Amino acid sequence: MKITNIRTHIVMPINKLAWVFVEVDTDQGISGLGECTEYIGNPHLVRGLEAVKPLVIGTDPRHIEEIWQRLFHAYSNLNSRGYISHLISAIDIALWDIRGKVLGVPIYELLGGPVRKEVSLYTHVRDQWHSPDVDTMMTEAREAKEMGYLAIKTDPFPPQLSSLNSPFKGATQVEYLDAKAIVEAVKWMEALRETVGPHFELLVDAHGRFDVASAIKACHALAHIDLVWFEEPTHVESDNALRQVRENTNVPLCVGERHFTRWDYWQLLNDRLVDYVMPDVAWCGGISEWRRIAAMAEVQYIRVSPHDALGPIALAASFQLSMATPNLYREECLHTWFPHMEGLITPMLDIRAGSIYPSGQPGLGIELDMDGINEYRVDIDDLQASLPY
Repeated sequence: MKITNIRTHIVMPINKLAWVFVEVDTDQGISGLGECTEYIGNPHLVRGLEAVKPLVIGTDPRHIEEIWQRLFHAYSNLNSRGYISHLISAIDIALWDIRGKVLGVPIYELLGGPVRKEVSLYTHVRDQWHSPDVDTMMTEAREAKEMGYLAIKTDPFPPQLSSLNSPFKGATQVEYLDAKAIVEAVKWMEALRETVGPHFELLVDAHGRFDVASAIKACHALAHIDLVWFEEPTHVESDNALRQVRENTNVPLCVGERHFTRWDYWQLLNDRLVDYVMPDVAWCGGISEWRRIAAMAEVQYIRVSPHDALGPIALAASFQLSMATPNLYREECLHTWFPHMEGLITPMLDIRAGSIYPSGQPGLGIELDMDGINEYRVDIDDLQASLPY
């Protein structure tokens, strides 16, 4: 069996968010699906996938590790984490999908078999950043609870002056939280806690926006909410900043979506700077690398949670990993996006009462619905022109 082509599909079923899907074709008519969706870099990723074709086409798709190493080291002079690991992720996921289809089993069977019957999810309600409407947030929380979800995440911090003119969280500079912002965040989280009750699991995402002093103050102010975790309290470039927060709060911490391969994780895991990590299967290096990161975390008794609040292929790949990962917390989702996914993949994942259940189908268990793909397809040049920079 040989790889014959790599094809990409850019679709935009949700305004201003494009999903990048990848198909890896073989000479035996079996194709695998992957994804490397990113918030603002999608046109560059599509061009990158074109550039790596000569390294992949003609190789045996069963040699998943060899192809992973080939891609990673071919671009080591550029630093193979981040942009390059996104490209690797899409191809790696697709290769595992091919392997599962060839053998007629779900990917989790190739990873040692299931360790659970279903995968529990956590979802989101609106945050202060996008829409500071506490009543609507509470309504969304009640609806999610009624649907069977037992855990919710939100960003309760209003935007500060440093980022008001930026289209992306934390894109301008480190933010300082003033007293008013912390009071508003506390009110937001107290309203959420009151809505869902004392036994519901709540998570806070700071999106890596704050300086050390602000992060510590925010952790102390929200300690009474009994959070599962406080996510990315500071910019991710400095483990020392994270260490200062760790040493000055008892609130559990989580990082990971902006960390990539195992080399980004080993120090913070060894130093136990966090209680949870959340690698993204579409960013960190695919199923192969996500699995390695989870094993590293297991040694330290740190739980993992897939970051994949984006496209359906990443959601499906994370589900396969979650089924076979013993130190799992929950898998992330945006449940309000599921209707947009239904028209793009077939069959839709079996999601009931806040969990995903296995279908037993081989590989990822899904295929692209080409009618939906073509309906929402976006040209790369049009996508580039729509970017806010």
